[in-house]
Amino acid sequence: MISLTLPSPISLPSNDPPFNPQPHNTSKKTHRHQLLFPLKKWRCFAANQPQLPPPQRRQRLPTNKKAQPDADKGIDPVGFLPKFNISDKAFAQFLRERYKSLKDLKDKILKRHFTLKDMVSGFEILGMHRTFQHRVDFMEWAPGARYCALVGNFNGWSPTENCAREGHFGHDDYGYWFIILEDKLREGEEQEKLYFQQYNYASDYDKGDSAATIDEIFKKANDEYWEPGEDRFVKSRYEVAAKLYEQIFGPNGPQTEEELEEIPDAETRYKAWKEQHKDDPPSNLPPFDVIDNGKEYDVFNIVDDPVWREKFRAKKPPIPYWLETRKGRKAWSKKYTPGIPHGSKYRVYLNTPSGPLERVPAWATYVLPDADGKQAFAVHWEPPPEHAYYWKHNHPKVPKSLRIYECHIGISGLEPKISSFNNFTEKVLPHVKEAGYNAIQLIGVVEHKDYSSIGYRVTNLYAASSRYGTPDDFKRLVDEAHGLGLLVFLDIVHSYSAADEMVGLSLFDGSNDCYFHTGKRGHHKFWGTRMFKYGDLDVLHFLLSNLNWWVVEYHIDGFHFHSLASMMYTHNGFASFTSDMGEYCDQYVDKDALLYLILGNEILHSLHPNIITIAEDATLYPGLCEPTSQGGLGFDYYVNLSASEMWLWFLENVPDHDWSMSKIVSTLTGNRQCADKMLLYAENHNQSISGGRSFAEILFGETLEQSSITKDSLHRGCSLHKMIRLITFSICGHAYLNFMGNEFGHPKRVEFPMSSNNFSFSMANRRWDLLANQVHSALFSFDKGEGLSRKNLCFDSLNWTSCILACSDFHSLEQIASNRKLNNFFLSQEMTNLDESERILSRGLPHIHHVNDTTMVISYLRGPLLFIFNFHPTNSYERYSVGVEEAGEYRVVLNTDETKFNGEGLIKHDQYIRRTISRRIDDLRNCLEVPLPSRSAQVGYRDPSGHKKAGIDGGAS
Repeated sequence: MISLTLPSPISLPSNDPPFNPQPHNTSKKTHRHQLLFPLKKWRCFAANQPQLPPPQRRQRLPTNKKAQPDADKGIDPVGFLPKFNISDKAFAQFLRERYKSLKDLKDKILKRHFTLKDMVSGFEILGMHRTFQHRVDFMEWAPGARYCALVGNFNGWSPTENCAREGHFGHDDYGYWFIILEDKLREGEEQEKLYFQQYNYASDYDKGDSAATIDEIFKKANDEYWEPGEDRFVKSRYEVAAKLYEQIFGPNGPQTEEELEEIPDAETRYKAWKEQHKDDPPSNLPPFDVIDNGKEYDVFNIVDDPVWREKFRAKKPPIPYWLETRKGRKAWSKKYTPGIPHGSKYRVYLNTPSGPLERVPAWATYVLPDADGKQAFAVHWEPPPEHAYYWKHNHPKVPKSLRIYECHIGISGLEPKISSFNNFTEKVLPHVKEAGYNAIQLIGVVEHKDYSSIGYRVTNLYAASSRYGTPDDFKRLVDEAHGLGLLVFLDIVHSYSAADEMVGLSLFDGSNDCYFHTGKRGHHKFWGTRMFKYGDLDVLHFLLSNLNWWVVEYHIDGFHFHSLASMMYTHNGFASFTSDMGEYCDQYVDKDALLYLILGNEILHSLHPNIITIAEDATLYPGLCEPTSQGGLGFDYYVNLSASEMWLWFLENVPDHDWSMSKIVSTLTGNRQCADKMLLYAENHNQSISGGRSFAEILFGETLEQSSITKDSLHRGCSLHKMIRLITFSICGHAYLNFMGNEFGHPKRVEFPMSSNNFSFSMANRRWDLLANQVHSALFSFDKGEGLSRKNLCFDSLNWTSCILACSDFHSLEQIASNRKLNNFFLSQEMTNLDESERILSRGLPHIHHVNDTTMVISYLRGPLLFIFNFHPTNSYERYSVGVEEAGEYRVVLNTDETKFNGEGLIKHDQYIRRTISRRIDDLRNCLEVPLPSRSAQVGYRDPSGHKKAGIDGGAS
């Protein structure tokens, strides 16, 4: 038998804090085990030092499992209440109790997990994982099961061939089952000479493929690693006992108990031994002396040499020598075949009190939820290294403002069928970049059985939907998006789960309380879905690890948390809210769900500092976007759901001349105290998918090709479509969202295949071909961030009239012709480019100074830009007065009525430049008189430097 002697892996208690933030690209964690000495029984002193001070009891070092004394420093559980002028005592007390519960929860977690990072890294050990020991390990949580096995086409679906061992070798007390799938020896190959022989599955060759034999490597390790004399007692384990016996009794000591004489006390023996060996030469052996101080239970003082102690602690295990035995993939391929090949289909077999069950593993990363109408199964995804996907691009820098393009992969294609990750990568991503957005938000990506559910009835939280492609296809999509500078957000559904049993988590181990609450609380009141049991540590382990999984495995940049009201209240948010603070802390509030959200945000932002989390909560729970240290939930943005509902109500139910400007402004601005954290949209997938109609369908009908549509209807539809989007975009917080296709006025709603439409795909696609249509092209031109950049501006190709109208710095053709500064001017802006060039979304909140319900005009300032909207359906104003603070010259940089945007072009270019009048209006010092056609909007820019154009120049955000 060949062996390599290793020193004992003893570690001292760590001083590391519970959190150890890692870079965004988190690598796999190596688990460490610590052996803590019973400090109350041991005391250490330095040997061979005169006049030693009396021994003092050593204080136990604080570990990760104990909160530091100043852990609460800088934390105020009610810190955000003064900001919102909240003085409700009951709610303040609720926040204090919630913080105490959070501390208790962290203590419970740290009793089972070394750090909070370990808590959220369950995917590193659960599920299916290849190890270096030529095997695949499988682990699953099923506390209600009595027996666990893997069945699949790799073992003939046998429930006995690959099963967990009995006792604690197969499962622990928490219900985690462990199964080993050994690789199979090829015919003619012999068993490993070295029991723990390792193979590098990812590389063709490794150090163990060299000509050196195992015996040579181990001899080299023992010769180089140990200093002379250090391995003396390791090689002969009985030498220490024999030496000790000889020292006590002499070379001819007693052989039986009857021959045993009275043994001197330890101190006498110690002094005698020291006297006997006082002239011995120095040795590399551990210089320990043990003294019995006469206390009860044989408590000893351990006297050692501090120099030797530091030397011992600095000595590292001989892992480099061990790694020299690791062989590469080619050696593995020659000797083994995989126990479970890549692409194998499998399920987990459980024997439960309810009988035998087969389930898709909860931690499976690739699932076919409904294969040809048969029972679902997981797919083992372990492609050979030459076919695996390798990342090319880093995460883009997080911008100060977000322009989010919301997408659904399945309906992203032109053809009436389920589209794919690859089609989206090649066709849609370039369109998103061209349209001027800096992030995409993907809905329906997480695996779900029912395609008509849009992806919200999730069945497998760790799997990207197989109907769109493979896991590597999704990695390529994210990687290419990053290459284009686009962030990738995922719509995550942790507020409920599908009720499917065969493919989902419901009754997973035969019990009704594995992942979900029992009884009525475990079911959504209206949607028929299951509600998670957030107070269970293993459920928290599953959900928090899932968030970390998408970031680590797929490089996701952020999460949109769907329907938080469903989880935060036991009534699932279906109750009448009166804005009374008691509704946020009464018996219907699920405190465990709130603790999960706080913990999730804390851990995500600690492990991945650039992560972005977005809260979708119809109840606007107080403190959604406030720091967790100040009593908030820790989200970066919250969604204003009221805006899209208001626009939809106006378009469908209110005549144009009855629209309320005050209502528009108050709804769009939302809560001014946290408006900078607000994400706003005119319409998202809800209007297009969730049983409603898109704005374009309401305004134009299902197609613009109908001969019945009149010119007036077309003008009204185009005007309102542009104005609604512009005011929503420019008045929102630091984030704006648009659903795929709405930027060019997609005329049809989305209807997924279901029994009511005979499972037709005719309305489950996007009509990208409509961009060739003049009207849709004009709407898209208005939306996208194209503009005329100074980088592409050629003087010789300019239209002379446009030059004069675009630049008031020159007053004659001669001046224009003689001044080459014209090349530095920006002639026009489109909507998203207003943020690209002027960063209006990140500049702060707009100053709304003019809201007139009679004239139906709204005006506000944001940054250097002045926005003026006339929603009146018939009234145009030749010289409408609005207030401005700064005097000077304002020029129009965006006009919704331009002919290139399918407008009427009623404002001539010589009217694009207006000078202020010294007259106080709207509580501002100056007045600007502008022409305002009906149903039109203008964006004006004031040049503070007079002759130098430094603002709108198409620069990068």
